Amino acid sequence: MLNSIIRFAVRFRGVVIALACLLAGYGIYTLTQARQDVFPEFAPPLAVIQTEAPGLSSEQVEMLITQPVENAMGGTLGLASMRSKSLPGLSMVTLTFKDGADIYRARQLAAERLSTLTGILPHGIKTPALLPLTSSTSVALVAGITSDTRSLMEMRTLAEWTIKPQLLRVPGVADVIVFGGDLKQFQIQADPKKLVQYGFSLQDVLSAAQRATGVRGAGFLETANQRIVLNTEGQTVTPAQLAQTVLNYQNGTAVRLGDVAMVTYGPAPAVGAAAIEGKPAVSLMVESQYGADMMSVSSHVESALDSLKPALDAEQVRLHPDLFRPAKFIETAMSHLQTALLLGGVLVVLVLFLFLLNIRTAIISATAIPLSLLTAVIVLHHFGVSLNTMTLGGLAIALGEVVDDAVVDVENIFRRLRQNQMLEHPVSPALVVLRASFEVRSAVVYATLVVALIFLPVLALSGIAGKLFAPLGLAYILAILASLVVALTVTPALAFMLLTTKPLQSDEPKWVRRLKAGYLKLLANIESHSRPLIWMIVILCTVAASALPFFGGNFIPELKEGHYLIHMALAPGASLSESMRVGNRVAQELSTVPGVRLVAQRAGRASEVVDPTGVHVSEFEVDLNSVSAAEETQAVARIQQVLASFPGLTTSVNTFLTERVDESISGITAPVVINVFGPDLDVLDSKAQEIAQVIGRIPGTIGLRVESAQHVPQLTIRLRPEQLTHWGFEPVDVMEALQVAYDGVTASQIYQGNQTYDVTVSLTPTAHHGIATVGSLLLRNRTGTTVPLDQLALITQTTSRYQIMHSGGQRLQTVSTAVHGRAVSDYVQEAQRLINQEVTLPKGTYVLFAGEEQARAQSQQDLLVYTAAAIIGIMLLLFLALKSMRALVLVLVNLPFALVGGVLTVLVCGGNLSLGSLVGFVTLFGITLRNSIMLISHYSNLVNEEGMTWGPEAARRGAAERLVPILMTAVVTALGLLPLALASGAAGNEIEGPMAIVILGGLVTSTALNLLVLPTLALHFGRFEKRVEEFPHPDIPSEGAAPNAV
Repeated sequence: MLNSIIRFAVRFRGVVIALACLLAGYGIYTLTQARQDVFPEFAPPLAVIQTEAPGLSSEQVEMLITQPVENAMGGTLGLASMRSKSLPGLSMVTLTFKDGADIYRARQLAAERLSTLTGILPHGIKTPALLPLTSSTSVALVAGITSDTRSLMEMRTLAEWTIKPQLLRVPGVADVIVFGGDLKQFQIQADPKKLVQYGFSLQDVLSAAQRATGVRGAGFLETANQRIVLNTEGQTVTPAQLAQTVLNYQNGTAVRLGDVAMVTYGPAPAVGAAAIEGKPAVSLMVESQYGADMMSVSSHVESALDSLKPALDAEQVRLHPDLFRPAKFIETAMSHLQTALLLGGVLVVLVLFLFLLNIRTAIISATAIPLSLLTAVIVLHHFGVSLNTMTLGGLAIALGEVVDDAVVDVENIFRRLRQNQMLEHPVSPALVVLRASFEVRSAVVYATLVVALIFLPVLALSGIAGKLFAPLGLAYILAILASLVVALTVTPALAFMLLTTKPLQSDEPKWVRRLKAGYLKLLANIESHSRPLIWMIVILCTVAASALPFFGGNFIPELKEGHYLIHMALAPGASLSESMRVGNRVAQELSTVPGVRLVAQRAGRASEVVDPTGVHVSEFEVDLNSVSAAEETQAVARIQQVLASFPGLTTSVNTFLTERVDESISGITAPVVINVFGPDLDVLDSKAQEIAQVIGRIPGTIGLRVESAQHVPQLTIRLRPEQLTHWGFEPVDVMEALQVAYDGVTASQIYQGNQTYDVTVSLTPTAHHGIATVGSLLLRNRTGTTVPLDQLALITQTTSRYQIMHSGGQRLQTVSTAVHGRAVSDYVQEAQRLINQEVTLPKGTYVLFAGEEQARAQSQQDLLVYTAAAIIGIMLLLFLALKSMRALVLVLVNLPFALVGGVLTVLVCGGNLSLGSLVGFVTLFGITLRNSIMLISHYSNLVNEEGMTWGPEAARRGAAERLVPILMTAVVTALGLLPLALASGAAGNEIEGPMAIVILGGLVTSTALNLLVLPTLALHFGRFEKRVEEFPHPDIPSEGAAPNAV
């Protein structure tokens, strides 16, 4: 069949070339339409359930909210894991579903189970809600506004009702989260003394507010020929109007709300704040939808902000449109990869010309590059795979190989045409092209299939590794399969058109002749000293294989995003104003670091929860100028020094994408996570502190923290049943009064145009200051008697946990840390050893490690198992192709020597094996097998097709004839990868760079063995005997056939 394809391509060469041009044009069009992102969607399918529980402590939230939600979600179809956080007033439950689950169906199942909680959760708890579905990286843009003349309330109102609605209309935007500023409310601040004076309770104030601001529909009336809608207007819409609401009449005089309370516009209780370059600000985080084109979303959001700028300028509000712009890293990374592709392509074409000294052969071979890569892009786009650093990395790594098939074919055609010219009676050029293509087609096909098969384990990886590397593997496989199709169709067609029209240079380039002569002499010397050489190779391979287990490992290398997130935590219980004060000092110091463009701070959380943190926690956006990788490393080191100069703070520094990957792996934004499970929270806290002290001594520990270590101040109000009975109170009466007094209760909403504001009832702000005022809170029973709270309850100052975490329904405490200056795998091994030696755990308490190392180890194990299975499949395929066990062994013997080069390069580059390096080894094995197949199959062709007798002459001739193709493919592959390897630390090349380095190192040693040792091994151990084909080749046209007969 393959012969028929080649014959068709040569005969209908015009059609084939026209189709190739159409394919290239469509590929270029697809490039312009392809979705772009920095990484593929790497997070597993998630559903996050948020439940607000105003006024409840974290222990109450755990018992009353989190556990019922977890019980309801347990058993959901496809659920892989479940973790939760219980905080004061908030429960967050995160459901992780199995890989491959339909995220929309999974969320629907979760929503259905949430409905079973109706009537189970306590009164006053808001309905549990699923947070919007976002992409893995989620954040499309972070912007902010500041002003010298506008108040924080005015800026927040502008953000909520002008900027946010505009951004939500942008296609691909899932949500806009607003941080900081003062959220505007209509506040009724009751004065406790005046309530006693007039004999009213907080419930009376609440009822009056609800009556004054309520909205009701009046229905309609019917006339003989009309239905008329009744529209009522009269809602109180200003504080002054609301203050005139009558509570009751006393002695004929109306007592109004304004007599017992201050009615005013006021800020909602702050749960967070923001600052930009030290100035109070409002920050907006734009989140992208699941599967959205990040570049497109970012571009449209920026356009929407540009359109708002004149209006903001008129309000004397300054827009900061790029506090964090992920598209910047995408653009930089894609630019670096595209440059690597372009440089690699140019180097490949130059090498082809230098080897063949014929511009036409170079053009024919180089044509395979755009056609193969564009074909891969078309298929990727068709299946919804975005163009990202991983897919482009796969194409970049395949760059040298996509031209290999064409090189082998063109070189053989070129050599056979030159030989044909030297014959006394040359045969038809068309026949020469056909025969030359037929001669190598089996080797080309099997070699390509072997390379594709060896890469299948990358597609089989599970978890985050599979999500990241599968697109790279898919792009790589598609590119080399496309190159095979090009080699079988376009290459013969172009060769016939371009190489048969003019006489070719009869001799090889002079330097090639000299190279072959020297090569043959070297082969002769090696054959005479083969035994010590073989032993040396065996020793090298053994040492290399033995060294592998001693290498350290990282899941992914450090990413050079040009943007860093700094997490800073004060002691739990610290106020929001203190967080902002300390954060302002930190921001000022960070701004002095060379290379830092901008520093923005967010403390606490947004009203719409994204990350449930307390007001004692801050996050800084530190954006760098466009700097080199080395300068970025220096800037990060200086940032670490600045943070270290502030004692008492818990800090960590990381890039955004690294945090997202870490969080997807373990739920914690750190590479090393130690989870302590058990039923007793006090024991968990104690053992987590012990573990933190132990691992804090390990060199390389940085950013160590216990996630929920410290307690927050708490005032416990324990009701006294006998006193409640004596004074005629029900427990719920006291609890509701406390909630209204201190947490505030929303009575209703006021509608002003398209804006909505809550009407809240609480005590005056002065009543919130001081612990002593709580006990003096006056409560009124049903008979009108007022009783102070301290007569009804025992009030004591205690502490409470700020956060309680669960995983799989079990309580846990978490210790996390980053690692600096050493491999994460080495660090984890030392941590495990020290914890086992020094930490004694009580019964029912146990420790589990999570994070990058566990993900890397699992991926490494999967890769080794799948690669072993792939090699077995390859052996079967090669046996079918070579039909000789000896030949099969000769092909495989090159693998260990390829390992030697890869191990040496890893050792030279620091001795760390990232997952990218492991994938590089897999790729290297495929390339190595390919070159071995080309040589061994040529030996078989010399014996079976050309009738040579196997011996030293055949071994040397075969090696000499394959010298140029093997060198060309090796050099072409190496130079195609060289730009990636040289720019290994640059943005976008962090993962593919180590892959390229491993491949380059292994390529050197495997090519050396392939050319220098394999011919000798084949001579001594190979058996290439002429055999009768069970299934003969299709008929080849006779020598007398005319050119147009094909």
